[in-house]
Amino acid sequence: MAGHRQSKKRRYIAWSAAGVVVVAGAGLAAQTSMAATTWPAQRTFTGRAFDTCAAPSLSTMKAWHTGFYGAAAVYVGGKNRGCAQPNLTASWVKSVSSLGWKLIPLYVGAQPPCQSGANPEKMTSSNAATLGTQDANDAVAKAAALGMKAGSPVYLDMEAYDVTNKACNTAVLTYVRAFDKQLHAKTYRAGYYGFTSSSAKAIATATDKTDLPGNLWYALWDKQNTTTADWPWGATQFTGHSRAHQYMVNSKEAHGGVTLTVDRDAWDAPVAITG
Repeated sequence: MAGHRQSKKRRYIAWSAAGVVVVAGAGLAAQTSMAATTWPAQRTFTGRAFDTCAAPSLSTMKAWHTGFYGAAAVYVGGKNRGCAQPNLTASWVKSVSSLGWKLIPLYVGAQPPCQSGANPEKMTSSNAATLGTQDANDAVAKAAALGMKAGSPVYLDMEAYDVTNKACNTAVLTYVRAFDKQLHAKTYRAGYYGFTSSSAKAIATATDKTDLPGNLWYALWDKQNTTTADWPWGATQFTGHSRAHQYMVNSKEAHGGVTLTVDRDAWDAPVAITG
């Protein structure tokens, strides 16, 4: 989503439908602040998903419901969201869900202080925790207003940054922990999108897993439709339907006679609870 989570001029290119099951407790092991809460069963989708900058029209979603894709990611909010979302309403969510689509809520929150480019919202070392909590509250409010119920995941988008910059990395982890802790307090699951070379790596390799996301969506544009064969970290990490892989970007393709440019994702992780 470097192509459309933020505006195209902020891309970080240089940084280089199978089915649905409901699983109680899947993907919760790393989410330590969830332990004392009784959670709605996780809704899991396993198959191919797509993401694109603006939620497509209902007619496009009908045309694209051919079986090739079973889920679609939608940008529910965040000050760094790159596109307006005229189609993304509670009515649209209800309609596409009734067609059989599974939805993946994305939130483009504050970005790292060492990240290049100008963003509407950047965290600092001093405000990372406060911003994380505030953004999580906003993310839950936006998702709930769209009809995405408690127990749904929210995937926090963190674009690429220099993880060797210790102060910057610490700020990011502080922000993510505060964001996730507040999601859990609102009974929403925590997910995270990032790059295997940087932002996802920071989560996967962190020694202290407290309040880090239990679901990891990694960007590795190797054109492999898999969440296992190219998984770059320990085999025991993010198991139990907790992985997604963005494996191709800017794919111009037609389904049902309608053409869109999308990013492709291999999905085996939570999706929104709707209906």
